[in-house]
Amino acid sequence: MQIMLDFLAHLSQEKNLSFLTVKAYTSDIKHFVDFLDKEKRQIEEMDYPLLRKYLKTLLDEGKEHSTIARKTSSLRCFFQFLDRKNLIKNFPYQAMRGPKIKRKIPSFLEEEEAEKLLDRMQGEGFSFQRDKAIVELLYATGMRLAELVNLNAGDVDFDAELVRVKGKRGKERLIPVGSFALCALKEYLKWREERISRLSFEVGALFLNKSGKRLSDRAVRERLRMYIEKVGIEKHVSPHTLRHSFATHLINRGADLRSVQELLGHESVSTTQIYTHIAPSYLKKVYIKSHPRAT
Repeated sequence: MQIMLDFLAHLSQEKNLSFLTVKAYTSDIKHFVDFLDKEKRQIEEMDYPLLRKYLKTLLDEGKEHSTIARKTSSLRCFFQFLDRKNLIKNFPYQAMRGPKIKRKIPSFLEEEEAEKLLDRMQGEGFSFQRDKAIVELLYATGMRLAELVNLNAGDVDFDAELVRVKGKRGKERLIPVGSFALCALKEYLKWREERISRLSFEVGALFLNKSGKRLSDRAVRERLRMYIEKVGIEKHVSPHTLRHSFATHLINRGADLRSVQELLGHESVSTTQIYTHIAPSYLKKVYIKSHPRAT
């Protein structure tokens, strides 16, 4: 379907959205187009009864409210694109609203668990040194998985102890990197240099697979899962868990929300606010420090 391809090109080229975000849009829009095909309807015929039927289909399929809300947001963006192309008329897509969702408190590692993971990771050779650097960097910076796999070697400034990250919508930010992560990165780069010296093509990516190509997000998830099992942490841990842990531990130790917001690359401090719900000691510190009759 050409209009769908045009829309996805618009997202990646004009809106500069990440590969994973465009991939999510692709899945959402394809699901909707498949629904239209089953209904023998065209996009130009879009109206509210048809939209309600689609949303009911999602509920009947057992989709979570968060999934339906995301798909509604994707469709709203798609309809806006179609409107600009004059492919739909008199359909008030701006009024589309997904179901209200209750924000879940994110899971995170306790500080002792994070130390257990980082201190007990064992292995040798190129793959282990790369994995060690990845886990240290994820926990040290709180960057997203997509941001990590898109890093290039030149994005790390060892002198300034900073890493340049390209976040959502192409926005760049500089994140401080601690000594443990820098040490792990330096060790990995020795192995990386030896690996790329045997390749017949130029390499820009920081984290490489065995073939010398950019490491995939799926590979990072799988490798992290392997180390979690090996060190004996009995909870589900993803790269995003390390991001949550980074933010929670900062706030627990007194970091202000605005600073954490900047480090995480959140557009709104309200998104960062959720970490106060999983860091009660932070609220207690604020109360004792701020209230005139707290002590």
